[in-house]
Amino acid sequence: MALKKELVDLFVNVTSKAAISSYKFVGKKNKISADKAATDSMRKELNKIEMKGTIVIGEGELDKAPMLYIGENLGNGSGIELDIAVDPLEGTNFAANNLPGALSVIAIAEKGNLFNAPETYMDKIAVGKNIPNDAINLDFPLEKNIKNIADIKNKDISNITACILDRPRHKEIIEKLKSLKVNLKLITDGDISGALLVSDDKYKVDIFLGIGGGPEGVLAASALDAFDCNFQGRFLFKNENDIIRAKQMGIKDLNKKYQLNEIVTGDSIFCATGITSGDLVEGITVNNNQYITKTLVTHKNSKSKEIIIKEEAIP
Repeated sequence: MALKKELVDLFVNVTSKAAISSYKFVGKKNKISADKAATDSMRKELNKIEMKGTIVIGEGELDKAPMLYIGENLGNGSGIELDIAVDPLEGTNFAANNLPGALSVIAIAEKGNLFNAPETYMDKIAVGKNIPNDAINLDFPLEKNIKNIADIKNKDISNITACILDRPRHKEIIEKLKSLKVNLKLITDGDISGALLVSDDKYKVDIFLGIGGGPEGVLAASALDAFDCNFQGRFLFKNENDIIRAKQMGIKDLNKKYQLNEIVTGDSIFCATGITSGDLVEGITVNNNQYITKTLVTHKNSKSKEIIIKEEAIP
């Protein structure tokens, strides 16, 4: 069943309010306060919505997160049942240091349609809509994935751009990409927005790859699905406790490669409000005693992809 388009405005309001709350801490060198402000605001706004919502991707487990924890029920307790994935502040360091790319993010789908990912790492690969799913694979050699993309796009490999988190764990992949003469876009944070750069040619990114957060993979997948992009992910478990938790969450095959349609099924809505301006969406500005927010929104069934601008008076 399709989600009503009226829900878009409700959830844009949620991420906009969370973004504004966090914006007050931009450049204050306090990522904990910035994240808490976004989280508090997001939870408050979600509880105003007529829905029976359940957090499937949140701030952590109940014993580690006082609010927006996995399994928390939100909304006024009536209306549509929804799965909710949140990252109240993606890019805590970006916000704390007034760097580009801080976002407030939410994705929703009908109950049972959004993958409940464990709090662990995920090996990921994402490409744009013009790349067939069978052209990329986590088990292919890196060279094969890059060559397949170059062939399909009719580009020389030296004109392919790969986006990857700049982490020590990616040293070998980065060196291989350099040896292939691939252009690199190294990002310090922003696992969700990094993946979404494959969604439109204007971002000039052909492939996003590497190891990042599993929950962030689900959030990115919900938007990539609306853009008809392709995504593949495999969980990487850090320890035995991770494995036990994954099994408790119903994951039987620990080595399974998840395709996009296994991570999000049916209709979905994705909202990402800019806090500080980045590649994906512009950040908050202040004009005439008002906060002006811009939110990237996708709604799969209506095939809408748009930037929604909101104004809110400064109290």
